[in-house]
Amino acid sequence: MKFLEGRTVGIDLGTTYSAIAYLDDDGNPTVLNNADGRPITPSVVLLDDDRVVVGPSFQRISVASPDQIIEAIKREMGNKDFHIVYQEKKLTPEFISALIMKKMKQDAEDVIGPIANAVITVPYYFNDVRRKATQDAGRIAGLNVIDIINEPTAATLAYAWGKNELGRTDLNADERTILVYDLGGGTFDVTVVRYTPTNFRVLATDGDVMLGGLDWSKRLADHLVEQFKQKFGEDPGSDPEAMLQFHQESEDAKRDLSDKSQVPISVYFKGKTLSVSLTRAEFERMTADLLQRTKDTTELVMQQAGVKAGMLDEVILVGGSTLMPVVEQMLKEVTGRTPSRELMPERAVAEGAAIHASILEARNNQGNSKIAEAVQKRLNSVRTSDVNSHSLGIKITDPGDRSRKINHIMIPKNTPVPHNVKQRFGTNQANQQRVHVEILEGDAVDPAACELIGDFRVFNLPENLPKGSPIEITYAYDSSGRITATAKELTGNVEANAEIVRDSGMGDKEIVDALEVLTNDYDIE
Repeated sequence: MKFLEGRTVGIDLGTTYSAIAYLDDDGNPTVLNNADGRPITPSVVLLDDDRVVVGPSFQRISVASPDQIIEAIKREMGNKDFHIVYQEKKLTPEFISALIMKKMKQDAEDVIGPIANAVITVPYYFNDVRRKATQDAGRIAGLNVIDIINEPTAATLAYAWGKNELGRTDLNADERTILVYDLGGGTFDVTVVRYTPTNFRVLATDGDVMLGGLDWSKRLADHLVEQFKQKFGEDPGSDPEAMLQFHQESEDAKRDLSDKSQVPISVYFKGKTLSVSLTRAEFERMTADLLQRTKDTTELVMQQAGVKAGMLDEVILVGGSTLMPVVEQMLKEVTGRTPSRELMPERAVAEGAAIHASILEARNNQGNSKIAEAVQKRLNSVRTSDVNSHSLGIKITDPGDRSRKINHIMIPKNTPVPHNVKQRFGTNQANQQRVHVEILEGDAVDPAACELIGDFRVFNLPENLPKGSPIEITYAYDSSGRITATAKELTGNVEANAEIVRDSGMGDKEIVDALEVLTNDYDIE
């Protein structure tokens, strides 16, 4: 791990809001304000005619064309088919995310000076392709990405630090078991962690990268559209500018209902106004299925972790969408505990990323020497152990039905990482000249229901190999959830290296070129 000269930060790259943090001279995780004096930056990009605006105000958005506004780009990370055309260039999700991080980096540097290194957070349920895309985005933003950390792990570090437990070798090493429920703007994770002051071990995790507060807001916006159609016979859903206003009103109403039992909503279209009064109970009824999805996942993860209601020491809430009161009510029912509000949901992940960054600095004798020696010592004593969020498999011929292919799981989900495994397989036919290894993420038996994250080939096998000749496959997850694989034909000792060809991943030259374009061609405001 190589550190560059400059500050090291933690970045929470969120679907709706993002934040950047560092450890101050006293060793306290501190979220840095942006140029507007706010600790969180909307993850919204406005492609204006002559400049790029990151985190624009609603007033600025309201006068812009909807096709100039990019929101929730995190949901597209790793999607090779997604791009936005701007000034005759195709902007990928990685590039757009880099614009957001570049803006945060610029604003933070006005406070703490040059920033070089960063730990970036991802949802636990991000797969290898999405993790690689996040790392690429950081590099395009001009950051030396020293690690990718899972959001629940970051939140746990922030929680333990806030309780003055993290790294305390003078405390009893009694294990505590906590559940981290992370419902952000666009993604959802639930994770069970068992920890002592110096050791953090994830027991089980699951989630949904397409479920978050945006879906609650969209449900309300769709409801308002139907109400408008019934009353006026006009369809606002056909007008992108109208829907921008409907969604903004829905987002505001959703947030207000966290504090109020009833809110007024007014929406406009073609000179007509719909005014309604919405109660919290009505909103909870129309979104009950979304909450149920998170409840089902929470119960499943508790079961996989071997934890029953009443056995948890704490339930931690992370992500702005956990401010909805119904979330707390549901979790109290499922876990038998009243969730803790000790962490600030929209800051905790960035703070934890900053702590993890400083742990890596301490471990590598790098970084900000201003931090007290006692703090460095505490950080250096911390060890974390995660699990993989997706099963890792290989496409093979079904031994029971040679006419079909199946996903053979080699590393089941919720296996502690880092982890590697070797298994032997046989060639499918006599005198086979090459072996094609297809790497799958997912639990389904049908390969089509899994994600093909890469493939590679072993060429020039020895002549006259009989059918069933042994091929040894090695799969491995590293500590950050990245994947490697190798294949070795054992008769002739022919081996293919583990570099996975990712269709959606960027090569080093592409990243350097994108960094140059971002630096030279884009004025970010």
